[in-house]
Amino acid sequence: MKSFLLSIIKPSGLWARILVFATLAGIVAAGLTGHFELLRQYLDTEALTYQVGDVRISAYSVLRGILVLALVFWTAAILSDLIEKRLAHLSRMRKTTRVLVTKVFQIALYILSGLVALDLIGLDLTTLTVFGGALGIGLGFGLQKVASNFVSGLILLFERSVEQDDLIELPDGTSGYVRRSSARFILIETFDGKEVLVPNEDFITNRVTNWTLSSSKARVEVPVGVAYGSDLEKVHALMLEAAREHPRCLDDPAPVCFLRTFGDSSINFLLYFWVGNIVDGRWGPQSEVMFAIWRKFRENGIEIPFPQRDLHIRTGLPGREDPLREPGGTGEPDEASETGEGGGDA
Repeated sequence: MKSFLLSIIKPSGLWARILVFATLAGIVAAGLTGHFELLRQYLDTEALTYQVGDVRISAYSVLRGILVLALVFWTAAILSDLIEKRLAHLSRMRKTTRVLVTKVFQIALYILSGLVALDLIGLDLTTLTVFGGALGIGLGFGLQKVASNFVSGLILLFERSVEQDDLIELPDGTSGYVRRSSARFILIETFDGKEVLVPNEDFITNRVTNWTLSSSKARVEVPVGVAYGSDLEKVHALMLEAAREHPRCLDDPAPVCFLRTFGDSSINFLLYFWVGNIVDGRWGPQSEVMFAIWRKFRENGIEIPFPQRDLHIRTGLPGREDPLREPGGTGEPDEASETGEGGGDA
């Protein structure tokens, strides 16, 4: 039901043409047959009239206002559709610029159409200034977020910092491709197929990583540890060779390999190489290069160690003196000998 009413109020180009033609045809037919004047006289009677101060509102004026608004807005829908199709054929204009120009034209067109319709109905536009001010204050408080997202969307379109098919990463960890932008949100398709609606305001107020803003190149890191005793020069050469053999590895910038640290169980290297289009992914090339390194290490007898510890167990400990034992003593308690002295005569 909601979509049906929306299609009537704001129809597409074809539907707008049909509605305008049908309405105009009905009005002309009613005028030619004389039914239009009869309908006007009937709807303009005192029984169907309501007086508000100096303003007289009849059923005829209401019907006329509805018809004028409908014709004006349907005509605006036709013009909007023509403008959108005309801009779509401009291949030199970027997608975001076309969206921006289309939205600006549509907003300006519908505002102008509304003012023209109100003037044709006979309303004094100067009386709307107080109402417009009150409405503006209400919108400022009640629709603050909506207005903020709309303005943020216009800023994004002007700056072209986030465009369709860009690969972006948000502070909360959400990553994916921009599939659609609107006046309120940007639709992001994540790597697992989820569609996330992110308000435009978040792209203005938060830090956003755009992997494809000025370049689609991306760097891939491959950390590798080898056993102590390995030929480090050979390790260095094999890792660079594995990267250069990958079809997506770029020659400029060229891949580089660094010896980073001497760890507890391994000597650690870090390989960097660049891929041409990050939209095609970078985990695939990383995995394939790691497989190639593993095969080359195995063919050349280079070991990738695992953490290990050497334990030295002592079988005996040197004797410790008893803290209760006196120096030079036996450590045993002295036996007390009692000596009985016989006193007196038996």
